[in-house]
Amino acid sequence: MLKNETQKTLEEITFKHVIVKTPGKSYVNGLTTSDLGTPDYDQLLVQHAAYIEALKQCGVEVTHLAASEDYPDSTFVEDTAVLTKEFAVVSNPGAASRNQEIVEMEPVLKEFYDKIYHIQSPGTLDGGDVLQADDHFYIGISTRTNEEGARQLKEILESEGYKATIVQLKEFFHLKTGIAYLGNNKMVVAGEFIDHPDFEQYVKIIVSKTNEYSANCIRVNDYVILPKGYDETKQKIEDAGFKTIELEMTEFQKQDGGLSCLSLRF
Repeated sequence: MLKNETQKTLEEITFKHVIVKTPGKSYVNGLTTSDLGTPDYDQLLVQHAAYIEALKQCGVEVTHLAASEDYPDSTFVEDTAVLTKEFAVVSNPGAASRNQEIVEMEPVLKEFYDKIYHIQSPGTLDGGDVLQADDHFYIGISTRTNEEGARQLKEILESEGYKATIVQLKEFFHLKTGIAYLGNNKMVVAGEFIDHPDFEQYVKIIVSKTNEYSANCIRVNDYVILPKGYDETKQKIEDAGFKTIELEMTEFQKQDGGLSCLSLRF
């Protein structure tokens, strides 16, 4: 589908493929800003397996990559790329310990894409800072994504007929820490995004301060997957007309991880 042809919105598009990666034992030594304690590795694997089963329930084909002990954070595959229906963009992660994760991911992407772009240094970009809402991409500038990386991605997307807006983050670690697009012009928003002018055109599902972690949810075909234990957010999403799947995410939350971080969906 080219963007100069008939426009398709997310609710008309089905995700066919998902890439996930088993967390290695080194995961417990990965990067984190949280004070939630050391992850339980056995419980982590249980939660990751449940995540994969939920994706399969949503009707996607799962490409399951083996763990990489050299890269403790590499189960968070979303940060390695930005994917569209027509092309892939290999990112340039902003954390030095994560930067080489893209070397392992690119051969996998080549199995699905003929056209692949790259974010070049000194630009840095984490996929967790990129949100697609139909034909519009929002690119967050964070501690991991710098202005040069955002500019490069914006240029690539616009050259392919997409729209792109750069958003300066003030509170959240990644853009998608506090926002999710569900299709049908509906946006889950928390914190700094509730009254943000770049998102005023959307119907907002507002997540309260105490439930902010649940703003990182994902729409996968007929379902919205969200972390378990956030009944207020779950109710709001269901009231907006979506079916939900809840998953335990405690061991990923300990390492600053959310639902979107754990997969590349296309």
